[in-house]
Amino acid sequence: MSDLSFIRQKYLTYLSNLGHKIVPSASLVPENDPTTLFTSAGMQSMIPYFFGASHPEGKRITNSQKCFRADDIDEVGDNRHTTFFEMLGNWSFGDYFKKEQITFLFNFLTKELKLDPNKLYVSVFSGNKELGIKRDDEAALIWQELFTAIGIEAKIVDNVENGLQNGRIFFYGEQKNWWSRSGIPANMPEGEPGGPDSEVFYDFGETDNDRAQKMHQQHPCHINCDCGRFLEIGNSVFMQYQKSNDQFIPLSQVNIDFGGGLERMLAAYQNQPDVFKTVAFWPIIEKIQSLTSFNYEDDANKKYFRIIADHMKAAVMLMSDGVFPSSKTQGYILRRLLRRALRQASYLEIKQETLVELVPIIIEIYADFYPELKSQQEKISQLIKIEQLKFSKSLSKGLREFDKLLENQDVFTAEIAFYLYESFGFPFEISFEEAQQRQLQIEENIEPKYQAKKLSHASNSKQANKIQFKSGLADESETTIKYHTVTHLLHSALRQVLGENVEQKGSNITAERLRFDFSYDKALTDEQKTQVATLINQWIEADFTVDKQVLSKTEALKLGAIALFVDKYPDVVNMYSIGPNPKGNQKGIDYISRELCSGPHVEHTGVIGHIELAKEKAVADGIRRIYALQKIS
Repeated sequence: MSDLSFIRQKYLTYLSNLGHKIVPSASLVPENDPTTLFTSAGMQSMIPYFFGASHPEGKRITNSQKCFRADDIDEVGDNRHTTFFEMLGNWSFGDYFKKEQITFLFNFLTKELKLDPNKLYVSVFSGNKELGIKRDDEAALIWQELFTAIGIEAKIVDNVENGLQNGRIFFYGEQKNWWSRSGIPANMPEGEPGGPDSEVFYDFGETDNDRAQKMHQQHPCHINCDCGRFLEIGNSVFMQYQKSNDQFIPLSQVNIDFGGGLERMLAAYQNQPDVFKTVAFWPIIEKIQSLTSFNYEDDANKKYFRIIADHMKAAVMLMSDGVFPSSKTQGYILRRLLRRALRQASYLEIKQETLVELVPIIIEIYADFYPELKSQQEKISQLIKIEQLKFSKSLSKGLREFDKLLENQDVFTAEIAFYLYESFGFPFEISFEEAQQRQLQIEENIEPKYQAKKLSHASNSKQANKIQFKSGLADESETTIKYHTVTHLLHSALRQVLGENVEQKGSNITAERLRFDFSYDKALTDEQKTQVATLINQWIEADFTVDKQVLSKTEALKLGAIALFVDKYPDVVNMYSIGPNPKGNQKGIDYISRELCSGPHVEHTGVIGHIELAKEKAVADGIRRIYALQKIS
């Protein structure tokens, strides 16, 4: 067992022994959540339970959640930033609070992982006097008691501007140590919950790198200065306040949300400040080294190695969750990852077609916990090969044209970038990096100017990266709830008309429409679309009951429930049945739809209104996409 697998399993077992139910990782693509492109935190799928919903598995939950952060793409290249990672999480929904959480975490780090407690440092919230929010002395004292109990002096420091000051516990303001869906307390709307948080950092020791030297010319080192010495490995959010009339009052139900980066805990466990030299990445780096004459340890090359390793890993994990390269939304980000990795390979004089050899290495790292990866290896490899061939053509043409355009000038402009994109499909990110690589002067405000020229395009990287995770909570307006229920009707109708081999592959809901992806290898005929629409509207007009049952996954499957990703559901699930007698056990007789789902849904179909099917098209090999709209009278 690798150290990566060891830490993940050790954490889940430890929390399980403390009464937490282990739930599977959610997909990297959030289900029916138009507010964000990707699952970027473990708590994202848990948001509804902070606000009163009952989790099927109880009040204590834990998991290891796959995460992807598109905003970090441009940060990859240093020793710690990655786009894909796993987040170890535990949650309490109105059960335990600060003392238990802090103790659980401290004991896990020091007793289970056996990290040197002398290398652990902590941040806590300094309060906001203007808003009447007390500083979190409670958390600080709990931490201090735990360190003191094992013989470590734990000085509490108020003023971090003066550096470490032999401190162990440090107070920071709301920009660092406050959580709410809206950010800092002043930005929170009426009724919004939030609370302080407490971060744990691991000390790799003093560093003499160039970045640290430059930073410390401006200010002394502290645990949150990001110089490379300290690495945050976990954050406990104490959700205890609610905003009311510009005051912050205690929540009736206090909650715990903990998230710890698995790869960062691994770095601490191995005392390795370079996450790419841990077992989470090193096998990939070694394979890349075998494809080139360049060495990872050469500082001039490290960035290329890291970008290739990170982007290829993220691409594999995204494709395993049903994302395909395309020009829009998630597919665009995936394409950007692949093409950026391919371009970096050329800097290391690696043949682009050989990067597909990284796929089995990546899958082997994660196959013990995500066994579904093995069965998808060939499909993923084929998709990468296809994308590589497409990009090779546009890259060679784009580079030739790049040379022509910049032959007699040394300023890279938005106009040139847009021309390369429009004429040769050359992505802005690639041309921009190419200009940097050649040390060309870059036009001021080039990206906004480029984007202004590209407004006619439906999707682009700037737009995608601006889609931030605010709440993880899907829009629960009346219209979107209706559309959510329609996904079940549409799925059932497609299976009746096209055959039971049809499977849902994803969906996206907004207030304007429902987008539904499904497995089918050819375009639907007009007759088939009419049949599907007729069935849906017949079921709506019949005003069938929508029934929710909470039961074991095994029992639900025995009762005929369909599960999109059956292995990803917890042992206890929500099963929604639609029909004249939705609690019936005879598949196809007493109900017309029965699926595992987390909601929300209407109570009966009659409130939905007439549904029309819009355009239908292919989005990938064997995957079709269809749109459904509410008819406006």
